[in-house]
Amino acid sequence: MKQIVYILTFLYSITAFPQNEAIFEQANALYNEGKYAEAIDKYNRIIETKVHSADLYFNLANAHYKLNNIAPSIYFYEKALQLSPNDDDIKNNMAFAKNMTIDAIDVIPETGFTKLTKNITNMMSFDAWSKTSVVFVLCFVILFLIYYFAYSTINKRLAFIGSVASLLLLCISLSLAFHKFNIDKNNKPAIVFVQESKVKSEPNSRSDESFRLHEGTKVQVLDTVNNWKKIKLSDGKTGWVNSEDIKMLSNFY
Repeated sequence: MKQIVYILTFLYSITAFPQNEAIFEQANALYNEGKYAEAIDKYNRIIETKVHSADLYFNLANAHYKLNNIAPSIYFYEKALQLSPNDDDIKNNMAFAKNMTIDAIDVIPETGFTKLTKNITNMMSFDAWSKTSVVFVLCFVILFLIYYFAYSTINKRLAFIGSVASLLLLCISLSLAFHKFNIDKNNKPAIVFVQESKVKSEPNSRSDESFRLHEGTKVQVLDTVNNWKKIKLSDGKTGWVNSEDIKMLSNFY
């Protein structure tokens, strides 16, 4: 049964790909003609087939931006940036979109060892750090074997120093891999999608209002209780919002 499912999935993918390419070109043509709403419908048809790409999200965000749809434009720029984090065009266009938001939220700067560790950790993905650790394991094993079987004192000394260095780098890379895993696990960004959201002090509608947020603002989700989500802003403020007021960026639909 599984083999049949795999075959059907493969056949669907090879037939859907050229169809999506055609729809993508049609959407781009509509965008160039200024028919942004029609272009959005075309882009969404591609997303419904579970296809995700930075170009697709970028063009979709541009179309929403042209229609002054603040939240969707920022949301899809963020999605594009997840898939292509070093793309300057995405960063520049998202900066323009964020200029349309109401909320001006300060960012608490990170300093010292915390900032340095985070910058180094984010240089590579969790998978990349894991593969790096495997490389250092192999280096340690090879160098240790060279040390064990070498006859020359110089070769033994060099192999010993190399194996110790490999072991040290292995420990560092493993630590960074686990740190990256925790960062990614706790990173749950979302975008406010309603015109105005009342942030409560507790996860219920009867609690006091702490502050208000407006569409397009990016938040971090810390916890979920029933239909409420605890959020945190870049300035450190926290509160509870209705789950329907925000859309998670980690959800690929």
